[in-house]
Amino acid sequence: MQSRVIPSTGEVLPVIGCGTYMGFDRSPGSAEFAQLPRVLSALFEAGGSVVDSSPMYGKAEAAVGQLLAEGSMQGRPFLATKVWTAGRAAGIRQMENSLRLLRTDRIDLMQVHNLLDCASHLATLRQWKEAGRVRYIGITHYTPSAYADVEQVLRSEPLDFLQINYSAQEREAEQRLLPLAAERGVAVLVNRPLGGGGLLRRLRAKELPPWAQEIGCTSWSQLLLKFALSHPAVTCAIPGSGSPEHMAQNALAGGGTIPGPDYWRDKAAALAA
Repeated sequence: MQSRVIPSTGEVLPVIGCGTYMGFDRSPGSAEFAQLPRVLSALFEAGGSVVDSSPMYGKAEAAVGQLLAEGSMQGRPFLATKVWTAGRAAGIRQMENSLRLLRTDRIDLMQVHNLLDCASHLATLRQWKEAGRVRYIGITHYTPSAYADVEQVLRSEPLDFLQINYSAQEREAEQRLLPLAAERGVAVLVNRPLGGGGLLRRLRAKELPPWAQEIGCTSWSQLLLKFALSHPAVTCAIPGSGSPEHMAQNALAGGGTIPGPDYWRDKAAALAA
């Protein structure tokens, strides 16, 4: 799997990670939970490391913490989670609980989700970063109507990461946010790289285009992931999955040829149709 640099430190990060929304909101003892160790193993064995979660994802943080504590998986995870509440004290309580559920005393990346009470939480996170409780800080959003606010925070705050939605179907971020992140030296995690609204489900009903083989793709999800990674500002894409097979297939998109934006000029519309 290829890696890309985190601009604020020079550390490299593998380009495919795993989102835990829905897929990891599972109870121990269930058949779905029993699949999750293999999901993480598929990620790590392919060379990936980023596992992104949130207090808003139900049981996902607890599931990740338990699996990492009980497993003997190769590779060190890059753990990312979020704070999404109002008020400094409430934010601290929520982040402390995330540390407890993830069974760690340090989070690699803590993100202010949807900019909720952003100034208060970023002030806390700068203190936590100084104390070594978090390694990186960032912000997230997934709604284009909020992109002007995201841009304002990117311009005014020293950040390590931006997490934003970007796909062949949702390309608004490439207009201003992705170039600004590159200009400001901010790494980018891409959520919803497979699109929304059932895009992947619709594509799976069609045959892969002949040019998919040119870049080593054997599935629509791999094509969509290579598109998301084609933008030079993107550091890592984090498709969600609770399936070991899907995780292994997604991880393959991080290897081989990842064409740049010019390659997709006459192809992206076919992916988003």
